[in-house]
Amino acid sequence: RERYGEGTTVSTSLLESALASLANQAGNYLMNGTVAQRMGTQHPNIAPYGDMYRCADDKEILLAVGTERQFSQLCRALNREDLLQDRDFQKNTARVKHRKKLNERLQEELSRRSLSENLTLLKAAAVPVARIRDMRAVFEMPEAQKMVLEEILADGTITRRLKTVAFKMADGGR
Repeated sequence: RERYGEGTTVSTSLLESALASLANQAGNYLMNGTVAQRMGTQHPNIAPYGDMYRCADDKEILLAVGTERQFSQLCRALNREDLLQDRDFQKNTARVKHRKKLNERLQEELSRRSLSENLTLLKAAAVPVARIRDMRAVFEMPEAQKMVLEEILADGTITRRLKTVAFKMADGGR
């Protein structure tokens, strides 16, 4: 509006936005009446997806293995081809059903290596993996540091907070 003398209204519903983010859980309920249970970051229909593992150096990773091919790549990267032969893990539906057992086997392997070693190994095998960071580790990242706003109040108190708008408009805002 300030640049071109034109404006627009953007309206959204927080409730509708929250409901839209429930795509998988809502689909499970609407299709077969399954009421979602608390699972943390785990995906309700895919395993291992959203599952977390501790590395030898006590740092954590999260796997997002969403296809049979990726599961095969994961097993091969970890030298655990035996998991591909196990009936409990051969198909995604079986892996979801036996998630606890699968996670125990994967944890055994992943805990033998450091975070860096696991990330290098799994990324080289095209296995979707990410480091889990606590707040200290997050704010050590240059990208996060750029979002910190600091202000000194009249009494000398230093306040720090985070930008809440994390997007930039393209030139012209159009």
